[in-house]
Amino acid sequence: MAEGACAVSGLAGRGAMDGGMEGEPHSPVQAPAAPARHEGAFFPVVRPRRLRTGEPMRALVRETAWSARQLIQPLFVVPGRGIRQEIASMPGQFHLSPDRAGQEAKAIQAAGVGAVLLFGQPEAGGKDPVGRGAWAPDGAVPEAIAEIRAAAPGLIVMTDVCLCAYTDHGHCGVPGHAGDIDNDATLPLLARTALAHARAGADVVAPSDMMDGRVGAIRTALDGEGFTRVAIMAYSAKYASAFYGPFREAEDSTPAFGDRRGYQMDPANVREALREVELDLGEGADMVMVKPALAYLDVIRAVRERFDVPVIAYNVSGEYAMVKAAAERGWCDERAVAGEMLTAIRRAGADAIITYWAREASGWVS
Repeated sequence: MAEGACAVSGLAGRGAMDGGMEGEPHSPVQAPAAPARHEGAFFPVVRPRRLRTGEPMRALVRETAWSARQLIQPLFVVPGRGIRQEIASMPGQFHLSPDRAGQEAKAIQAAGVGAVLLFGQPEAGGKDPVGRGAWAPDGAVPEAIAEIRAAAPGLIVMTDVCLCAYTDHGHCGVPGHAGDIDNDATLPLLARTALAHARAGADVVAPSDMMDGRVGAIRTALDGEGFTRVAIMAYSAKYASAFYGPFREAEDSTPAFGDRRGYQMDPANVREALREVELDLGEGADMVMVKPALAYLDVIRAVRERFDVPVIAYNVSGEYAMVKAAAERGWCDERAVAGEMLTAIRRAGADAIITYWAREASGWVS
């Protein structure tokens, strides 16, 4: 008999000896029935959902939060009086004359927002190759600072320090002989602009030009005139991003030739961002910034983990405008999407966020 047949015969015999009477048909062995689902072994012991049972519980264990005090509202100031004109590419944002900027700042302060960041423009026809309007003592930014100081005492006033809105070519520095931007010739002009803002009463100056050595040049100029308490918020990791389109329309600062990739950072690089931050801190920066924010959360996290200084993130115009456009078409819930974006930026490690939603978002949190 074959080996397989012996095995089967043996199994049958054992079955008969183990319980069946000789000659009775053998019943096949049955698999044990699956326990009912109510038996304890089938229920998880650890249930993360217990901490999601309602908003009070979720709020109690929430890891990341943001408040209005951690938001910074950008304001676009222009020469004149009584001007409040909506910016087409950025619904809900306005060009404001200095007097109207003061009124807006008062409302922003009442909403609990931490600071404003001013961007200026020159008089019509006031652009030139070197951007002289940027440091004019009677320019829109110095006048707006005075109005804000009177209307909203105690509100932190930050100013953008750059030349792009004031030059007739739209670049952030002075063109050199080879068509490139002359780094070293630009530095004293940036320092003059920062001094004009400090003299007007700015709390913080924020160089956004991405010239090498500009933080050191500005710090030296400020300290030399006794403005040792004026802080520098450096745009340390400012990328050559496609998310700036609406802002450039608002500031009329699109380059007339070339682009800004020769001085703004390559979007592919993160180690370079850490080097830029380190250099700016060594030159005297008090705060550092990553711009844009949403597509660069990994950079924010890398900066946060490497440096123990305040990290600011700029939730830029393109990030704002695309949500506005989708919400206007009913494609998303603006408040929910914007709130999720701000939470993500904070979760990545930002201490404060520059965002066009600042005043509006202040009403979303208690």
